[in-house]
Amino acid sequence: MRGAATLWPRGGLWRHADFLKLWTAQGVSQFGSQISGLALPLVALYALHATAFQVAALGTVEFAPFLLFSLPAGVWVDRLHRRLIMVTADLGRAVALGSIPIVAAVGHLTLAQLYVAGFVTGTLTVFFDVSYQSYLPSLVQRSELVDGNAKLEVTRSIAQIGGPGVSGLLVGAITAPYAIVADAISFLWSSLWLLAIRRKETIPKRTAASASMGRELLDGVKYLVGHRYWRGISMSTATFNFSGNVALAILIVYMSRRLHLSALQIGLTFSLGSIGGLVAASFARRIGLRLGVGRTILAGTIINGLPLFLVPLAPVSYPIPFIAVAFAFVEFGVILYNVSVISLTQALVPERLLGRVNASRRFIVWGMIPLGSLTSGALATLIGLRPTIFIGVVGCLLAAVPIALSPVRHVQELPTEAETVPFVEDALLPTHAAELSSEAAE
Repeated sequence: MRGAATLWPRGGLWRHADFLKLWTAQGVSQFGSQISGLALPLVALYALHATAFQVAALGTVEFAPFLLFSLPAGVWVDRLHRRLIMVTADLGRAVALGSIPIVAAVGHLTLAQLYVAGFVTGTLTVFFDVSYQSYLPSLVQRSELVDGNAKLEVTRSIAQIGGPGVSGLLVGAITAPYAIVADAISFLWSSLWLLAIRRKETIPKRTAASASMGRELLDGVKYLVGHRYWRGISMSTATFNFSGNVALAILIVYMSRRLHLSALQIGLTFSLGSIGGLVAASFARRIGLRLGVGRTILAGTIINGLPLFLVPLAPVSYPIPFIAVAFAFVEFGVILYNVSVISLTQALVPERLLGRVNASRRFIVWGMIPLGSLTSGALATLIGLRPTIFIGVVGCLLAAVPIALSPVRHVQELPTEAETVPFVEDALLPTHAAELSSEAAE
C-alpha cells in the first residue's frame, strides 16, 4: 500500500478528491463520445446507405440545439445546482443513445431515429457543457484553473486517441449500431462519479432586477458582446467552427468513398491525429507561462488552421499519414487555444455571470457548427467533396485575424480576481473593468 501511494503524484489537484471524481467522469464520458462520434455517421453510411448530404445533416441535427437552447441554458445554469444538471444530462444521453441499438435489434432503425437521438443528445449536451465549464471554478482554487483545464484536456486527447480506434474495432466486430452501446454505458458511469462529489455547491446570488429569464439572458449576451476580450475570441472561434465543419462534416464520407478507407482505418487515422492534442494538453501550462496567455491563444489559432490543407491534398494511394499529421497539428493548436481561453474566462468572469457567458459564447461559436455542417452538405452536393474541403480550410485560416486584432493578445497571465461588474444592467459593458484587469495582467 505504501509503495502504491508513492507512485501517485503528490500535491495540487492530484490530491483533490472531488476534482479527481469530476476528472474521471469527464474522461469516461469523453471516451464513450469518441466511439459514438465515429459510429453514428457509420450507422448512417453502412446500415442506412445515407448520402453525403444526409450524413452532414446528422451533424447539423446534433449541434442545432446549441443555436436553439444555449442562451436559456445559461440562465438555468446560473439559477440551479450545476452538478445536478450534469447528472440529469448524463442519464438522458444514456437513454437517447441506448435507443439506437434497441431499435436496430428489432429491425426498424431509420435515419429519423438517428436524427431524433442526435437532437436529444445534443440538447442535453448543451446543458451539460455550459454547467461543466461553469462548475470547475466552484470546485478548485482560481490558481488551479489552468492545471485543472489542462488535465481535463489530457483525458479528452487520450479519448480521441483511443476512442476512434476502439470504435472502428467495435463497428467491424458487432456493427455500428451496437458499438453505440459503449457510449450509453459511459454516460451512466459518468453520472455515478458526479454523484460521488462531496463538495457542497453554492448558487450565486441574484437580484430582483435580474429575476426574469429574458433580462438575465440579455445580461450575459451584453457582457460577452461588449467585452473587448470575449468579442474577438468569440469571432475567432465562430469562424473556425463554421469553416472547420464546412471542411470536416463530410470527411468520413470522403475517407470512405473517395479514399476507400475501412472503418478501422478511419478510426486509427483519427486516433493518430489526436496525439498532437495530448502533447499540447501535457505542456499547455508551461507554454502559457513562457508565451503568456494572449500569445498562446494567438499561436493556437495559427497552428490549428494551416495544416488542414494536408487533408484534401492527401493522395489516394497513401492518405493516412497526410490526414494524421494534419490532425496532430490541428489538435495541438486547438488544445492550446481551449486551455488558455477557458481558464481566462473562468478567472475573469464573475461567478454569477459565468453560466450565461459560457452559454452566450457557445450560442455564437457552437451555433456555427450546424450551419457549417449544412453548408458542407450543400456544397458537397453541388461541387463535390474535395473542393468543399478546400473551401472550409481556407476559412479556417481567417480565424486568427480577430485574435491578432484584439487586445487579448497582450494578456500575460491570469488575473488573480474576477473583474467587478455592477448588478445594474446598463453597466454590463465592462470596458473600464477589462482595462484594469489587462493592466494587472500585463
